[in-house]
Amino acid sequence: METTINYQRIEKALHFIANNVPAQPKVGDIAAHLNMSKHHFQRIFKAWAGISPKQFLQFLTLQNLKKEIEASKNLLELTEKVGLSTPSRTYDLFVKIEALSPGEYQQKGNGITIQYGSHSSPFGTCFLAQTKRGICALDFITNSEEAALKNLKSRFPKATFIEDNNATGAKVEQIFSPSSTASSPIPLLLSGTPFQLKVWEALINIPFANLQSYQQIAQFIGKPKASRAVGSAIGQNHIAYLIPCHRVIRSIGAISDYKWNKARKVAMIGWEKAQIED
Repeated sequence: METTINYQRIEKALHFIANNVPAQPKVGDIAAHLNMSKHHFQRIFKAWAGISPKQFLQFLTLQNLKKEIEASKNLLELTEKVGLSTPSRTYDLFVKIEALSPGEYQQKGNGITIQYGSHSSPFGTCFLAQTKRGICALDFITNSEEAALKNLKSRFPKATFIEDNNATGAKVEQIFSPSSTASSPIPLLLSGTPFQLKVWEALINIPFANLQSYQQIAQFIGKPKASRAVGSAIGQNHIAYLIPCHRVIRSIGAISDYKWNKARKVAMIGWEKAQIED
């Protein structure tokens, strides 16, 4: 619970920063906006990110993000170049994907049992749902758990739903605790069009703490003129973090919108960068 509360404060701080870019607010200004002392804000921020707010914000300047996109390899080269010895590989998750067949999709979840539960994460409360075949939803709660469950039921209206926080909690622990990621793969059960599946599979190839542009993803899937369609497919992703759509930004370095709140995307990008800092 404390992790979630601290994340909520940090997200509020990131909203404030994003809305006051021309003024370049100092740490004291941000703390005052949160009705906290500068010392207390720095303490909870470092406990969450592992680095100071000032260092964190340096990762997220438009100039730095644009420079990273310009210097980044295309995704094929990047996945070949990033070896097991690089810092980002320590945090990469081994994900195994399976897609519902068109026939199964038409069944609207008939015969499928879905376990679900809500848990704390480094990025606020998350809602995870899984079948015997894999995770079918991972949302960050932006409204309520009831809204997340309603959305899930709209995708699988004929499924059987069981709240099981023990089962889903074990999976959340595996996802967000780096020390536990080296064992078994995390299975995902996807439902989407062939184009969407191709885009989501490309996203899984983006290593931890790396960024790609929409254009680079379009090139990777062999559709270099489909950047807009790529963006649309990314917006239809139902599995946050594991299908890392937060690692895709605009080629000019601007952080684009995010299904689960733009400030959360900013937080996730900066947090990942912080984890691999020496």
